[in-house]
Amino acid sequence: MPQSSARYRAFSPVELSSLALIVAIAAMLRIYLLGEKIFWFDECVGVEIARLDWFNFARILWRREANMSLYYLFLRLWLHLGDTPTILRSLSVIFALATIPTLYLLGRRLFDSRTGLIAATLMALNAYHIRYSQEARSYALTVLLCVLSSLFFVESLENPTHRVRLGHILTSTLAVYAHFFAALLILAQYLSLRFIEGAKIPEQTRKNWRWIGLGILPVAIFVVSTGAGPLSWIPRPSLRGLWVFAIFLTGNEGPLLVTASVIACAAAVLPVFLKKPMRSSWDSWRYWFLVLWLLFPVLFTVTVSFARPLFLARYFVLCLPALNLLVAAGLARLRWFWLLAPALLVFAVLSMRGTISYYEHDFDLRRDNWPDASQYLLSNARPGDAIVFDIAMGRMPYEYYRSLLNPRSAGPTVLYPNHGPRMTYMDFVGKPDYAQLKRSISQYPRIWLVLSYVESPSGLDPNASSLVALLRAAYPGYKEYHFTGVDICLFAKPEAEP
Repeated sequence: MPQSSARYRAFSPVELSSLALIVAIAAMLRIYLLGEKIFWFDECVGVEIARLDWFNFARILWRREANMSLYYLFLRLWLHLGDTPTILRSLSVIFALATIPTLYLLGRRLFDSRTGLIAATLMALNAYHIRYSQEARSYALTVLLCVLSSLFFVESLENPTHRVRLGHILTSTLAVYAHFFAALLILAQYLSLRFIEGAKIPEQTRKNWRWIGLGILPVAIFVVSTGAGPLSWIPRPSLRGLWVFAIFLTGNEGPLLVTASVIACAAAVLPVFLKKPMRSSWDSWRYWFLVLWLLFPVLFTVTVSFARPLFLARYFVLCLPALNLLVAAGLARLRWFWLLAPALLVFAVLSMRGTISYYEHDFDLRRDNWPDASQYLLSNARPGDAIVFDIAMGRMPYEYYRSLLNPRSAGPTVLYPNHGPRMTYMDFVGKPDYAQLKRSISQYPRIWLVLSYVESPSGLDPNASSLVALLRAAYPGYKEYHFTGVDICLFAKPEAEP
C-alpha cells in the first residue's frame, strides 16, 4: 500500500503545541462538574462488583457481568484512591483524554496532520464523548481501545512487524473485554480488507484475526451460554430512535449539527467513491474503512434487533471516532483558510452548545434519585427494621450510598437479596423466595420495600406486585415515599406505627 508521507515526517512544534492545547481544552470540559450529576444505578452496581472479594468477583463476571470485565479490573485498583463520584469518574476522564492524541495519530496516519488535529478538536468538543467521559462505566475505555486497535490495524497493512501485529491483537482483544459490542469494529476491520486488492494485504496481517478470535473465545462462550437475557429490557429500535442516536452521536445539538456532519462526511467520501473502483488503493480504502467503522456496527445490530432487540445508543459511542475522522477529512478538503476557519467555527459553536446543554440536563439517560432515597431511608430507619428490594441489583445503589452516608451503620437488616454477612455474587442475581420471605418477615415490626425500574404501562411489574401483596397481608400499616425512579414503601405492624 502507498505509504503516507505524514507517517515519516517528524512532529513539528506547532503540531505538538496545537495538540497540547486541544487536550487541555478537553480536560477542562471533562473535569467541569464531574461529580455533580447523580451517581446512577449502573455506576453503583459497577462499584459494588469491584468491591467483591476475588472469588465472588470472578463468579459474578462469569455468571452475569462479563461485559465490561476489563473496566471492573481497573476500577478495583482505582477504588484504593477513594470512592466518591468525582474520584471514580476521573478514571474515565483519563481514558477519554488519552483518546484525543491517539485519534490525532490515527488521523495523521490515514490522512495528514491537519486532518488529525481537526478530528482531535471535534472529539474534544463532542458532548457525547464528554457525557461518557464523566461516567464510571467502560465506554470511555472502549473508545480508547477501539482507536488504538484501528491505529495498529492500519499500520499492520503497511508495516506488519511483530510489535505492530501484537499491538493490534492485544488492543482488539482488550476492546471486546471492555465492551462486547467492540467485536463489531473488529469485524468491520476484517470486512474492509475486501476493498483492497488481495495481493496487497500482508499474509501476517490476515493471521491477526485468528489470534483475536482465540483471545475472545471466553466471551463467545459466555454469550452463547448466557444468551441475551441481561439485555431483555432493551426496546425494539425505531426510525425515531435512530434519529435520536444521530443527534446524540454528532454532539447533542440537534438537526443543525447532524446536517453539518452529514455534509462534511459526504464532502470527504463522494469525490473518492464516485471515481474509484470498489477494490482499489490506499486512497479510497481508508474511506471505506471509516464508513464501515461508522455504519456497520449500527446497521448490523439494528438488523439483528428485528429478531432480538439489542440496539442501545450508548453501546455505539465506539463509532464516534470514525464520524469525527470523516468529518475532519471533509473539512480538510477546504484548502483555503478563509473557508476552513468559518467551517470549523460552525462546528465548534454547535458542539459547545450541545455540551452546555448536557451540563444543564442529561441526555441518553434518566438518573434515578438514589442519593435522596437512600438518605431518607437511613435517616428514618429504626433499630429492628428490615429491608427488601424488588430486584437483586436494586440493593447495590443503596449499599453504595450507605457506604458514603453512614459507613459505620449496617442499616436495616437486608432480607432480600441476602446470602450471608458479606456481599457475594449471589446477591446480584436470582429472584425472591416468597416462602422464605413470608417466614422471615414476621419477626420484624417494620419492613422497608425498595422498588426500582418497576413501572409498566399497567402499573407495577409482577415481581413488585407480588412483594407488595405479600407485605400488605402481614402489615396493616402502609406508607409510600416517591423519588425519581425509586419508590420506598414502609410496612408496619400496629404497635410499630408512630
